[in-house]
Amino acid sequence: MTSASVRTKRLTAQTLLLAILILQDFIPALGNIPIGPLSLTTLQITVMIGAVVMGPNTGMLLGGTWGVITWLRAFFYPSSPLAPLIFTNPLIAIVPRLLVGLVAGYLFLWLRKVMKQRWALTIVGAAGAMTNTLLVLGGIYLFAHTPAVAKGYHTDVAHLGTVLGTVLATNGLAEMVMSMILVPAIAIPLLRYTHFNDQK
Repeated sequence: MTSASVRTKRLTAQTLLLAILILQDFIPALGNIPIGPLSLTTLQITVMIGAVVMGPNTGMLLGGTWGVITWLRAFFYPSSPLAPLIFTNPLIAIVPRLLVGLVAGYLFLWLRKVMKQRWALTIVGAAGAMTNTLLVLGGIYLFAHTPAVAKGYHTDVAHLGTVLGTVLATNGLAEMVMSMILVPAIAIPLLRYTHFNDQK
């Protein structure tokens, strides 16, 4: 296979992943799955799949795209009343999503050298999900610790940290478990039949 055809296949695969990511973001049933009182985002899974199958650079491209979409939507088409109060800050909207791809990609390159692929992908799923959750919630606490944001979470400023901790213990852990299951389930077949990973 020529280098040109490899580049074409990589570009096609990246474009497909970007299209999936955008659809997930704009179609609520794809990007956020309601389970009882929880709403679990699935976009980090697409970012992690791209990172482990095609390498950290693709993971960062996908994560950065997700972040920029989140940031722009907060200005022009907010997904919730809280979005303009939180996600107009790029440190909350963009940086955590970008780091999901970076962490997932490089962690997988390291872990697959020291353990079985399935376990490596399971850990990547947990780490990537927690990267997003911890950095977003931490960013809210550090940069959006305001009465308006607290009111959006149905609390006051003094108790905002407690409420964010509850979000971590409910939505955050549920998204982590979901990612631990779905990342290996999707990535293992893709890794078996593709040779996109950026490792030299």
